[in-house]
Amino acid sequence: MVNFVNIFREHWVNVLVPLGFVIGVYLDRRNDEKLTAFRNKSLLYSRDLKPGEEVTWK
Repeated sequence: MVNFVNIFREHWVNVLVPLGFVIGVYLDRRNDEKLTAFRNKSLLYSRDLKPGEEVTWK
Protein backbone atom coordinates (compact mmCIF):
# COMPACT_ATOMS: atom_id res chain seq x y z
CA MET A 1 0.00 0.00 0.00
CA VAL A 2 1.19 3.48 -0.85
CA ASN A 3 2.08 5.70 2.07
CA PHE A 4 0.08 8.87 1.41
CA VAL A 5 1.88 10.84 4.10
CA ASN A 6 5.21 10.44 2.31
CA ILE A 7 3.69 11.34 -1.07
CA PHE A 8 2.13 14.48 0.41
CA ARG A 9 5.38 15.37 2.15
CA GLU A 10 7.27 15.18 -1.15
CA HIS A 11 4.69 16.81 -3.46
CA TRP A 12 2.83 19.37 -1.31
CA VAL A 13 4.07 22.24 -3.48
CA ASN A 14 2.68 20.59 -6.61
CA VAL A 15 -0.77 20.57 -5.01
CA LEU A 16 -0.94 23.79 -2.99
CA VAL A 17 0.50 26.24 -5.55
CA PRO A 18 -2.02 25.43 -8.34
CA LEU A 19 -4.81 25.30 -5.74
CA GLY A 20 -3.85 28.78 -4.51
CA PHE A 21 -3.81 30.06 -8.09
CA VAL A 22 -7.28 28.68 -8.80
CA ILE A 23 -8.69 30.14 -5.57
CA GLY A 24 -7.10 33.52 -6.39
CA VAL A 25 -8.59 33.60 -9.89
CA TYR A 26 -12.01 32.68 -8.49
CA LEU A 27 -11.91 35.43 -5.86
CA ASP A 28 -10.69 38.00 -8.41
CA ARG A 29 -13.52 37.23 -10.83
CA ARG A 30 -16.08 37.29 -8.01
CA ASN A 31 -14.83 40.71 -6.92
CA ASP A 32 -15.02 42.01 -10.51
CA GLU A 33 -18.63 40.83 -10.77
CA LYS A 34 -19.46 42.63 -7.54
CA LEU A 35 -17.88 45.88 -8.75
CA THR A 36 -19.66 45.89 -12.12
CA ALA A 37 -22.93 46.41 -10.26
CA PHE A 38 -21.74 49.94 -9.43
CA ARG A 39 -20.36 50.82 -12.86
CA ASN A 40 -21.26 54.39 -13.90
CA LYS A 41 -23.33 54.88 -10.74
CA SER A 42 -20.83 56.78 -8.64
CA LEU A 43 -22.12 60.13 -7.40
CA LEU A 44 -18.83 61.76 -8.37
CA TYR A 45 -18.88 60.53 -11.98
CA SER A 46 -22.60 60.03 -12.52
CA ARG A 47 -23.93 61.09 -15.89
CA ASP A 48 -26.17 59.69 -18.58
CA LEU A 49 -24.34 57.88 -21.35
CA LYS A 50 -24.84 59.12 -24.87
CA PRO A 51 -26.56 56.76 -27.33
CA GLY A 52 -24.01 54.25 -28.55
CA GLU A 53 -21.40 55.23 -25.94
CA GLU A 54 -19.66 52.35 -24.23
CA VAL A 55 -19.40 52.00 -20.49
CA THR A 56 -16.31 53.53 -18.91
CA TRP A 57 -14.82 50.20 -17.87
CA LYS A 58 -15.62 46.58 -18.46
